Amino acid sequence: MENKIFAVRTTANREEQVVDFMDTNVKKKKLDVYSIVHAHGMRGYVFVEAKNQESAAEACFGIPYSRGILPKDVQYSEIEPMLEQIKAPMNIHERDIVEIIQGPFKKESARVKRIDEQKEEIVVELLEAAIPIPITVKMDWVKVIRRESEEGSEEKKED
Repeated sequence: MENKIFAVRTTANREEQVVDFMDTNVKKKKLDVYSIVHAHGMRGYVFVEAKNQESAAEACFGIPYSRGILPKDVQYSEIEPMLEQIKAPMNIHERDIVEIIQGPFKKESARVKRIDEQKEEIVVELLEAAIPIPITVKMDWVKVIRRESEEGSEEKKED
């Protein structure tokens, strides 16, 4: 029997929290759920690959911000274009100037202080802040707008 994919409705912009809660729930209850995915650009939905609808429904039951499972399973071909974004190696270096493109600091400029490739996170300091406070964000939440070259002078990457 082939696994099925189900769509779980969520509160918009709470998809990552739903994924985390569901992951904990699946591990605790040892459910037949094989993957939980939030496809970027697909607000209000999380996709669950499970043995059957009962397992998928139990995984999201009682989860905060989860609005229930859609009654019909989703064909892989319907969501494949959203999932084919393979992570390219991130070309971010310490001291780069980046723009935050997601999260509470969206559209803010920041300087990269530390990179944790294992966790796919970077530590940045906001440039406009009166007091520089380190903030940890996901690597895919930023785009490089200016690169510091080896000699310490700055190169413009994008206008």
